[in-house]
Amino acid sequence: MRTILLIIILCSFQSFTAFAEINISDYKNYEITKTKFELEKISADLNSPWGMTFIDDENFLITEKTGKIFKLNINTGSKTEIIHELNIHTENRQGGLLDVHFYNDYIYFSYSHDHGDDYSSTAIARGKIEGQKIIDTEILLIAEPKLSFGVHYGSRIIIQNNFLFASMGDRWKFMIAQDGSEHPGSIIRMNLDGSPPKDNPKFINQPSWLPEIYQIGVRNPQGMTVSPFNDDIYISNHGPKGGDFIGVINKGGNYGWPIIGWGGKNYDNSPIGDGKPFKDEYDKPLISWVPSIAPSNIQFYKGGMFKDWNGDLLVTSLKYHMLIKLEIENNKVLKEEIILRGCKMHKKPCHDIGRLRDIEIDKNGNIYIISDEDESFLFKMTIKN
Repeated sequence: MRTILLIIILCSFQSFTAFAEINISDYKNYEITKTKFELEKISADLNSPWGMTFIDDENFLITEKTGKIFKLNINTGSKTEIIHELNIHTENRQGGLLDVHFYNDYIYFSYSHDHGDDYSSTAIARGKIEGQKIIDTEILLIAEPKLSFGVHYGSRIIIQNNFLFASMGDRWKFMIAQDGSEHPGSIIRMNLDGSPPKDNPKFINQPSWLPEIYQIGVRNPQGMTVSPFNDDIYISNHGPKGGDFIGVINKGGNYGWPIIGWGGKNYDNSPIGDGKPFKDEYDKPLISWVPSIAPSNIQFYKGGMFKDWNGDLLVTSLKYHMLIKLEIENNKVLKEEIILRGCKMHKKPCHDIGRLRDIEIDKNGNIYIISDEDESFLFKMTIKN
């Protein structure tokens, strides 16, 4: 009896210790940065921008949920519309033309593909830019099944080691995120031509999964980045009422949605599953926010402009109009700090920035952010001398 009791106590202690390392965090406790910086509006007249990517040292491509793509010069602020032939479902709450990523002469897109009759899917395509249009368009993946509720598309895309990674939201279908035979609620990994890599989980130890699926159990991941310091891939994921998180992608892994909610609750305040925020059998995030901050894209800072920030993770927040900096070491969050906060949601010091959607960093360390508003801007952030 004593032996059994001791085992139970030890197991409980180990479980508590593991979960104690997960930082359930409240942004209201964060300090505001003491770093002095300048925030400049580069361009106006953007309508609900979602993604941006450098195509050279002076020009971004920026997508709008309305379905438009613009080439925008960061020196002059001028923009030119780029014509494309993607079949985009825009008559919904969260879909449209979403992320964009430039790599080896190709432009990669994520968007809500229109099936007709109000059905849509998260989709990935690529093409090349020639003048003021996208040519040689290829559809790489259309998520299955097609669904009629226009939310939770996920849709952030990155490329690492010639593999394309994309996030797929659960489309408000909850348990679909635990079903590897369907795309929603997962992280996708493909070759650049859309074919599945032969070392994806389906071909190793998950025969029931679709060949593109790399990880399951996410709700609505709208941020993804590769660390230039350890080569890990990090995601931001929207929880429900609390439970937003930052985590590392894990091949064949499962973040547990909707069996667990990472500290959050359902919108009616009922518990998610049995109410436990984390469980041993599921992947653990680095940090979870209660209340929700609605994180969108994330980027590790690397550059000479803000030298003290090298290695820190920058997190955009939609809900509270913030840019947050996380100091991370060995995949543990050591310190949180607010860099920017919007005047619509916070008292001074604040900036007129709106819902922050995407962030990019140029080779000199200048930071660019866009806000997801009907009348939006591209901002440039530099150190104040």
